[in-house]
Amino acid sequence: MDLERVEDAATTADPREGLRTVVALHRLADRLEDLHVARARALGMSWADIAAELQVTRQTVHKKHSRPRGTRRWSTDADL
Repeated sequence: MDLERVEDAATTADPREGLRTVVALHRLADRLEDLHVARARALGMSWADIAAELQVTRQTVHKKHSRPRGTRRWSTDADL
């Protein structure tokens, strides 16, 4: 998703288009979080350190990222 498409979605009069963009952005943010948490763990960061960076509790980040999430987290079906 490029910045121009995000800007277009922010100014559209069609709420469906805007809502689809919100879904795509959520999925992109989830992908980025998964990637960087995995990288942080591979480099030896603790769950507490990762949680501090994400501004959540250690329990929250551990529960979300301590086991494989499956293909659902990496689907592209809602990408614009």
